[in-house]
Amino acid sequence: MCVATLDDVRPLGSSLERSYEVYVRDRLKFRVGNIVYAAFSADETIMGFGFPKDERDALVAGEPHKFLLPRTSDLRFHWVHARLTALDPAEARELVVDAWRMCVPQKVWRAYDLTHPDGPG
Repeated sequence: MCVATLDDVRPLGSSLERSYEVYVRDRLKFRVGNIVYAAFSADETIMGFGFPKDERDALVAGEPHKFLLPRTSDLRFHWVHARLTALDPAEARELVVDAWRMCVPQKVWRAYDLTHPDGPG
């Protein structure tokens, strides 16, 4: 299995409409406006991303080797973590796009879907 790296998702995050990258305390984050929808640990082994709170526990329980709950203080947010080495590049890109969708208007992500019918691939 080919494992995901920051280099697999960085071009995507930088190209999504309204998305931009910033560094905060040596950690790369992707934002739409002031909303962070994806972030990477300084050592680039963990990717945090927006994810519906009501589905988070099932995601982590279903694949605990891939997904982790955020620290307790961040449980109030729509957020979950993934081990990049447990994801393949396509899965990592899909998670980034899904998190981005949570931050942009429906018309924006629908336009993306029309131009990318096979996903972020």
